[in-house]
Amino acid sequence: MLSHIRVVLVEPSGPLNVGSVARVMKNFGLEKLVLVRPRCDRHDPESLQMAVHARGLLDAAQIVDSLPAALIGVERAIATTGEIHDTPTPLETPRQVLPWLLSPKTTPATLNTPSFQSALIFGREDHGLSTQELHYAQRLLQIPSDQAYTSLNLAQAVAVCCYELGQLAAISTDPKPNHLQSPHAAHSIVEPIQEDRPATLEALEGYYEQCESLLLEIGYLLPHTAASRMKRFRRLYHRAQPSDREVNMLRGILRQMRWALHNLPRSK
Repeated sequence: MLSHIRVVLVEPSGPLNVGSVARVMKNFGLEKLVLVRPRCDRHDPESLQMAVHARGLLDAAQIVDSLPAALIGVERAIATTGEIHDTPTPLETPRQVLPWLLSPKTTPATLNTPSFQSALIFGREDHGLSTQELHYAQRLLQIPSDQAYTSLNLAQAVAVCCYELGQLAAISTDPKPNHLQSPHAAHSIVEPIQEDRPATLEALEGYYEQCESLLLEIGYLLPHTAASRMKRFRRLYHRAQPSDREVNMLRGILRQMRWALHNLPRSK
């Protein structure tokens, strides 16, 4: 039921953590592990020792060179953070935000649809995800903890999220009332059916690059302020969650604007 969700670890450095993550993923039915520039060997003896019966998941883990590469084909992404960063995107708890990773058409038949892909992103053990990396996700997750010590171990944070996802999958497939079901999960798991496929994150990245280039050319953006302005554009489109068709339409408008800028006569 959760085979469409990728667990993405950015630059993990501890083999014990990587092995523990693989084990807890298998415990709760998640199958796709992606490692971004790992700083340890997934087949390190310590990793294999912690993975126990999840060694096959380690063997199948995808290794990529960048976070955008880890998100190819992904339509919904949540980034986890233990700190408050310079972003207006609200921080949500696992129970609030994780149901959103499920398919827009939330039924047992569609949850396992291979064409729909989502991702849950975790940062480095020592300093998590950078502000720039957080911008690749549409929503942000923070696990509530005691203010005296807010930092969770990487594998522990993954375990909390995998447990919540496992409970959502159990609720989705159980037609009978479930004593584990909370009022939050009961209403948040059902979303309106969307006719158009949501745009993938790489499609949005292509649009952002095209948009920034044109806005720089016409002088709306300046090189020294472009990055800050484009963060606002990202937030706008992340809230809107445009479909593939809508992003193609927007890119077509940009192409036509660029053509007109270079080919139509200008009035004096």
